[in-house]
Amino acid sequence: MMAAVDFGQYAHSNQPVHHVLYLYAFAGAAHSTQCCVRRVLNDLYPPQGFSGDEDNGEMASWYIFSALGFYPFCPGHPSYVLGSPLFKKATVHLPNGKELIIEAPSNDAENIYVQEVEVDGAAHPAADIAHQVLASGCILRFAMADQPAPSAPEHLPSCLSTE
Repeated sequence: MMAAVDFGQYAHSNQPVHHVLYLYAFAGAAHSTQCCVRRVLNDLYPPQGFSGDEDNGEMASWYIFSALGFYPFCPGHPSYVLGSPLFKKATVHLPNGKELIIEAPSNDAENIYVQEVEVDGAAHPAADIAHQVLASGCILRFAMADQPAPSAPEHLPSCLSTE
């Protein structure tokens, strides 16, 4: 299937590269992560099936995390790098009885770039978000637009922090 899709050297059907598009966030170019991930979500996950071998749930897991707007980039690190949600609203019912609500009201096919992120109404300028924040239940709100944020500060995700 990848031979029919012009994605250059990125072969999404090869599961060990699933994290690669999120590397842009670490390089200070989160808008590139947002654009590329959205393209994969739209182009490589048709209703007919996955774009690769669904061995152990990797393809479905990548899709679900990416469609929600965050991805577990660093194995074993309790954080997720932020991306671009696919939906205007999604609700995850958590085992603790609470809900993780992801909102992106202006999200559509053109508005794929994140302008700002809020957690429970407070600005969240970091490029990632802690697992505990999501697992405790919150409202994660993405402001979306058709162009990258003009002067959005790009922060490295905490799993790369040297502090």
